[in-house]
Amino acid sequence: MNIGPVPLADSIVMRLLEESDAGPLSEAYLLNRAYLQPWEPRRADAFFTLEAQRSRVQDQLRLLDSGQAWPWVLDEGGRVVGTLTLSNVTLGPFRSANIGYWVDHGYAGRGLATQAVQHACRLADDVADLHRLEAGTLVRNVGSQRVLTKAGFTLIGTAANYLHIDGAWQDHLIFQRILNERRPA
Repeated sequence: MNIGPVPLADSIVMRLLEESDAGPLSEAYLLNRAYLQPWEPRRADAFFTLEAQRSRVQDQLRLLDSGQAWPWVLDEGGRVVGTLTLSNVTLGPFRSANIGYWVDHGYAGRGLATQAVQHACRLADDVADLHRLEAGTLVRNVGSQRVLTKAGFTLIGTAANYLHIDGAWQDHLIFQRILNERRPA
């Protein structure tokens, strides 16, 4: 897939994940460990190592090659300041994917996540020919809900005990964005 980097805010670019991102991802996750903890599954210490990130990157690149996921990093001069992934890409009559993202605590609230989500929506429509994207947020994650709303997503419901986050099954608000009304190819 030939999707080049796209400039976002300041000197940050959104680009597809590469093998060389394992080190910067390890550093980014370590730097943001406490910040991300309330919003993510509990992570063992090993998750934050270079070896674990190298393995995760390889897994994600295999999913990219098979068309099942599109993993991006938000890169500022070689430093990872966030990620965005389209996962569970399903074609056929469904033509849908899930979207997940995070940004470095120092960049939160500056519109970076909204820009990244908007760009991913354009690519999902124009390149992947998807019909819709879905996202879930913890009920209390107002910031992420704001990002999704600004990017054109609408609330479609609440999923009780949806994901095991920060050590407990937690309710999530489910959002979707209909990208187009084209017939499936």
